[in-house]
Amino acid sequence: MVIPKKIDTPLGDRVTPELKKLRQNAIPAALAKVERYRLLTQPRLAESICLDILQIDEKNQEANRLLILVITDQFGLNSSGLAKRAREIAAQLESEYDRSYYAGIIAERLGKAALDSQTPGSNHDAYEWFHEAMEYYDRAENLQPEGNDDAILRWNTCARQIENYRLTERPEEKFHPLLE
Repeated sequence: MVIPKKIDTPLGDRVTPELKKLRQNAIPAALAKVERYRLLTQPRLAESICLDILQIDEKNQEANRLLILVITDQFGLNSSGLAKRAREIAAQLESEYDRSYYAGIIAERLGKAALDSQTPGSNHDAYEWFHEAMEYYDRAENLQPEGNDDAILRWNTCARQIENYRLTERPEEKFHPLLE
């Protein structure tokens, strides 16, 4: 048995168990579990498994791609910290296609989160995020492997969101100085 670590916090001592390491040959099954937890809308559980995989294989591209997805599955009213984490992971992906495609996924999901928030101006925020996603998908389309049209499918989804929700650019604010 591993002896838990004692951590001093402002609220007193807290005991945190030391994490156990996954075995290398367990990675494929762990990746399958990440997919299952995503389907069950349990992104935090899926994230934990991704972190376990990355603890022993930090360059595992599949785990990093899935980690981006499970982080963006958690986007909601306060997505900025999560988006920053997801962007940092996407920037470290090995292929230029993956970097562009997953940057598009992040922007698209921020657009969806903006739509879902229904706060004043969120429709314009959503338009801007979807438009940014489409730019990333355009870049990814030029790099996509033969037989992989995922970037096109995502681009079309963003275009339909803009059309279905009648999203528009933020109107230019006109400044009218007060005359004395």
